[in-house]
Amino acid sequence: MIKLVILVLILLVLLVAVWVTFQLVGLLVTLVVAAVIGWVADQIVPGSLPYGWLGATVFGLLGSWLGSLLLGNLGPRLGGIAIVPALVGAVILAFLYNVVAKQARGRRL
Repeated sequence: MIKLVILVLILLVLLVAVWVTFQLVGLLVTLVVAAVIGWVADQIVPGSLPYGWLGATVFGLLGSWLGSLLLGNLGPRLGGIAIVPALVGAVILAFLYNVVAKQARGRRL
């Protein structure tokens, strides 16, 4: 009976470990998709986003949020992110950032 309890406990620990692994892989895929979307938005909009890939990831995540508010879940989804709305939202945010940053630099001179 003790062997059966130990075997069930080991099985439960393995199941939790597999579940956590899949959750972390899903998070990693979402961050990579957001980074690529932010990078594409950075290439489309004149100027550049701050902080390199980290900034592109943030703009991709925020762009996916804004784009889903504006367009819903239009188009294909990858890593839990609807690609078309995310790209539209990231481009809007990158454009707004560049406008605000350009005005802030103009005031400092």
